[in-house]
Amino acid sequence: MTLGDKLRSLRAIEGSLRGLGRPMTQAEVVEAMKGELGRGISQAYISQLESGARPHMTHTSRELLARFFRVYPGFLVDDPEGYSRELQSALRTEDSTVDTWLFAGAGQFSADPELEKALLKIAEHPDSRGALLLIGEILRTPGLAERLGEVLQPAQITGSGHPPPVPSHN
Repeated sequence: MTLGDKLRSLRAIEGSLRGLGRPMTQAEVVEAMKGELGRGISQAYISQLESGARPHMTHTSRELLARFFRVYPGFLVDDPEGYSRELQSALRTEDSTVDTWLFAGAGQFSADPELEKALLKIAEHPDSRGALLLIGEILRTPGLAERLGEVLQPAQITGSGHPPPVPSHN
């Protein structure tokens, strides 16, 4: 995947996370960066990066984009020659997508450090997809989440404040 492909993908993810229902435009990224980080890069620069006209960026630009999109700076480079996503298993590709989504999502919850930390912990897990599936199974099993909460962190789990759903008996 080229740097341009990655930037277009990140703009799509960010647009979705911000509730736009579409990718952020390059101009929206520029404005949001200035507003959120206090500085940014130009729309023309982003366009050159995405089109491949500028194959490399400065360290400062990479750091700004990484902070804005909440990815590791090392992600913002072309993949090495010969690298092929097709060589990865379908599940590993899904894991990579899940990890990107989790890292991006974690940054959206900076006001809730416990949730942000939990999302990062899942994203950093070697099998983040499996971890999410396990959480799903725990929540599907009546009473299991509550029992685990009591055993693992009785004083720390506060939940959303909503009563637990009534289990269905299928």
